[in-house]
Amino acid sequence: MKNKQTRLISLAVLICGLVFSGCDKFLTVNPPYTQDAENYFQSPEDYEQALIGAYDLLQGTFLSVWISEIASNNTIAGGESVNDTQGLHQIDEMTHGGVNTELRNLFRWNYAGITRCNFIMENKDNIEFVGKDKILAEAKFLRAFYYFELVKFFGDVPLIINERIGAQEVTEIERAPVSQVYAQIEKDLLDASLVLDQVSLIKGKATKGAAMALLGKILLYQKKYSDAANVLDEVINSGTYSLIDDYTDLFSVANENNSETVFDVEYTGAEGGGYGCLICLEGNAGPGFQGIRQYDGPIYGDGNSYNLPTQNLYDAFDPTDPRRDMTILDIDAFIAAQTNPENITYGIGAGGHTGYYNNKYIKRQNELGLPDNDLTSPVNYRVIRYADVLLMSAEAHFQNGNISEAQNKVDEVRNRVGIETITVSSIDDIFNERRLELACEGHWFFDLVRWGRAGSEIEGFQIGTHELFPIPTLEIDLAGGNWSQNNGY
Repeated sequence: MKNKQTRLISLAVLICGLVFSGCDKFLTVNPPYTQDAENYFQSPEDYEQALIGAYDLLQGTFLSVWISEIASNNTIAGGESVNDTQGLHQIDEMTHGGVNTELRNLFRWNYAGITRCNFIMENKDNIEFVGKDKILAEAKFLRAFYYFELVKFFGDVPLIINERIGAQEVTEIERAPVSQVYAQIEKDLLDASLVLDQVSLIKGKATKGAAMALLGKILLYQKKYSDAANVLDEVINSGTYSLIDDYTDLFSVANENNSETVFDVEYTGAEGGGYGCLICLEGNAGPGFQGIRQYDGPIYGDGNSYNLPTQNLYDAFDPTDPRRDMTILDIDAFIAAQTNPENITYGIGAGGHTGYYNNKYIKRQNELGLPDNDLTSPVNYRVIRYADVLLMSAEAHFQNGNISEAQNKVDEVRNRVGIETITVSSIDDIFNERRLELACEGHWFFDLVRWGRAGSEIEGFQIGTHELFPIPTLEIDLAGGNWSQNNGY
């Protein structure tokens, strides 16, 4: 699907990629009578191309993962220096404010995705054709995904549905309450789940299971435990998904879209890219950025040493748990175990060094994309996998008092990796299992926040402020100062 993106160049310039970019809703086209944004949707192919454009903004998800891991106690920012990607270091130190490039990119990229979904929905009645209902359902799923990213990072956010807006209209829109945004997300996911296929023959397409799993997560975040348990169990009982036998093979390119895949962001290593536009990449920037600096040795490729796991995370694992070494690469132990350790070298960045690397999403020599291969990894990002669904279900059931169901779900996750079962006697047991199973996958910060534990687990975290990230100051300015800033920023 990603390889079709080169055909979208003409469409991309027609779409106001971001509602806050200052572009006008109506474009002046010269010469006249050429195809523009206002007369685009004239064929089924036009809708399909626009949908591909809406999927395309998912490629920026790597930034959400970086921020959510670095903000937690799972990883540090790392990199060449503390001035290299400074915004990530500010988030690491809990000194971030409204002027932060990474947070503004996250805000803009997700609204760009929403705008592309709204562009489709705005024109949903232009023509009728077989399969249009599926396209609209996928657009609703994507819009829900992008809004969920925004609401969990920023809280109250402007809610724009089924239309594009111009620069003047931005100044007239208030930030919608979180409850209202969640209500729209729920509606979009429910609508989508009624239409989407249970499985898709096209990699990366939204499915009924993906919509229901994301809905279950949204309900869990709102502490609607009974509803969450019902929705998540529907995913489980569908029989569509199962845990794969080998945890160590979960994150390889060769084993993508396996039985544990509920929803992935699809990347390709077949197209190049540059540092000047990370959202323009068709490859996953994560593995290269998280690779081993100046590395010369077997298996891995050199990288930029960002998003480095902490000693705290490493020590959270039992040494007998195979998930530890699949999640965290202990670089010195790895080198010492090789037949020629004296010939293997690597560098240490001044942005911080822990001795550990993110082994789930790291550059490997057999998974390189085109140059610059720091930016073009073909490794998919696993947004929702079945183990996450099981643990979310366990949490919801435990909170409902159904301890036996929670125990069964946790047992299934632990049995897959061949480690001793635990007695689920408190919610802490499920919380800890989520960290071990899903570490470095972009969930832990928000888990700590929603459980009210971030203040005791994250150094520098200020309760009452850091549960949310600041609205980018420049976006507030573009909205004419119409939006208040989040508390404490």
